[in-house]
Amino acid sequence: MDIQEIIELVKKTKKFILNREMVSDVKEKGIADYVTQVDITVQNFLKEELFILAPDIQFLGEETGLQNMKADSFWILDPVDGTTNLMHDYQHSVVSLALCQQDEIVMGIIYDPFREDVFYAMKGNGSFLNGQPIHVSNVGKLSDTMIGIGTAKRELADENFARFHRVFGQCQDIRRIGSAALELAYTACGRQGGYFEIYLNPWDYAAGMLLIQEAGGKVTDFMGRDLNPKKGGSVVGTNGYIHTELLQLL
Repeated sequence: MDIQEIIELVKKTKKFILNREMVSDVKEKGIADYVTQVDITVQNFLKEELFILAPDIQFLGEETGLQNMKADSFWILDPVDGTTNLMHDYQHSVVSLALCQQDEIVMGIIYDPFREDVFYAMKGNGSFLNGQPIHVSNVGKLSDTMIGIGTAKRELADENFARFHRVFGQCQDIRRIGSAALELAYTACGRQGGYFEIYLNPWDYAAGMLLIQEAGGKVTDFMGRDLNPKKGGSVVGTNGYIHTELLQLL
């Protein structure tokens, strides 16, 4: 499959994401969990177009929720990762699309329409940003890098912020962008040494996980175990060098 053809398809979603009228059509799915007409439109558009390109590949999208995927191949889509950001015109929202084959992520694309940045990777072929190869940072100590954080699970706020405090005390600084996919992409290209969140769904991390792995980094759960792209859970993505040090704090 030609990844450039898929990238051009994903880039066509920009017109929806920048449509402020569609953004203003908001529904609340849960506590601080929202869906806009943009999320629904982007998902429907890509689902239909991907089916035309590859009708044998099934589809898993955020707006239809986790399902028991039994097929050997399926797309994993987050139509808008950073919906709350989009609602406030914070301009850190991305489209995240991955292809899973036989329980492995083999293609990942993260598109930032506000900067026209396209992060992408194919298993075994490296990671790229706008056509240029990217690599994780070569920083060997937590104290020499920034770490991205995510605030999922509000009911675990005390536990989460205790972790943030421990990490903040050991690293140069912490960052919170509000888009897990973008945090993982920034880790893949070396802008920060790592990122972690107590719970992410497959559509949040699938593409970013491959980006980091193909850029030379490492992605596991908080216990150091490999991730299952059919399930949600804790996620830690780093340049690899600081992985053990960060896990010990989590």
